[in-house]
Amino acid sequence: MSGDGTQTGRTQFGRGKYRIRPGIRHGVLSLPARAGIAKISGKLPAVQRRILLLITDLQIGGTPTVVRELAVRLHGDADFDVHVACLDRWGPVADQLRDRGVPVTALNACCRFDPGVLFRLIGLIRRERIDTVFSFLIHANGVAALASLAVPGVRFVQSIQTTQPNPRWHWRLQHVIQHAAEKIVVPTPSVKEAAIRWAGVKPERLFVIPNAVRIRDFSGERRGEKQSRRVAFIGRLDPIKRIGDLVTAVSLLNADIVLDIWGEGSQRGEIQSTIARLGLQNRAILHGAVAGSAEALENADVLVLPSDAEGFGLVLIEAMAAGVPVIGTNVPGIRDVIEDGISGLLVPPRNPRALANAIARVLSDVLLREKLIAGGRDRVRRLYDWEVCYGEYRQLLLGY
Repeated sequence: MSGDGTQTGRTQFGRGKYRIRPGIRHGVLSLPARAGIAKISGKLPAVQRRILLLITDLQIGGTPTVVRELAVRLHGDADFDVHVACLDRWGPVADQLRDRGVPVTALNACCRFDPGVLFRLIGLIRRERIDTVFSFLIHANGVAALASLAVPGVRFVQSIQTTQPNPRWHWRLQHVIQHAAEKIVVPTPSVKEAAIRWAGVKPERLFVIPNAVRIRDFSGERRGEKQSRRVAFIGRLDPIKRIGDLVTAVSLLNADIVLDIWGEGSQRGEIQSTIARLGLQNRAILHGAVAGSAEALENADVLVLPSDAEGFGLVLIEAMAAGVPVIGTNVPGIRDVIEDGISGLLVPPRNPRALANAIARVLSDVLLREKLIAGGRDRVRRLYDWEVCYGEYRQLLLGY
């Protein structure tokens, strides 16, 4: 813990394909790094871009995972010097970043509107000589916008990752703070549409860069023989996820079908009550948080995301990469990712019977299952692999 109330983790060496020689900064590179970066940019920058990725928290979740994976790639790229900060206290994704050599700072907010966070952020930007702040989610966007008033000359980029209409004050705030950002990144056309409609962002200021996974992190290997068929949910236990609908759907299916719920959140008690009310204590299992989706997907026969709305649904492409067929509700964000009948199945939201029917189809129809697995992996390979998406982030952060 530093004297200004922040908590920082640092290591000396980067991991990744493109490395800066230990102890040498600002673009003076070893030969392997020089050769590596030429493959991407074709030139060496005179000075590295000093990037701060700012997010609300670094708990397990979709957007923290995206920030982690982007940070790791920037850290291994000789054109960038990257630092990650969260408004909240230290979380498990901060540990993952630190272990992979990325400097991390927790700004340690004591409450939702802690003014000290703003001053600690401004101090961090100045101390690390940051030239570009890329913020994710509404609270981080708001604090970054305020900080922009105190650090002239620093570029600010914002990311909106939701299509949820409520709380509406989020969108009203986003309308006000959008003007602090040079550009605003969204992961899907649905989020772009929401930002235009509810925050009044002009279309030309919005850039769609999809979230991504590294396919080779997901082997697609299943564990050995199982006594049951397993349905998986992976995500925060939040009302917007409508996990109760999925629990109800499983109650309508054969007794050999088991639901594995991976994640933590405010809805845990309510979900437990639903499980008990439906008598599913042996068929619906709350596992708690999991460090990575790959582990949770090893046993899964199908992945279901029954949300009312999503910005993207990172777990969908993680499951596709792992060779697990996916089912999602036909709502903004999810329908941007799933091509119905090709890379997954879409069902109406808030409809447990429709969920149950879709799960039964995927588990019983071998040809359909194989088609969805092949279609999902192909879609990830073409659109959502980091090998495809990282170049778009590079151009954005280099200012092209």
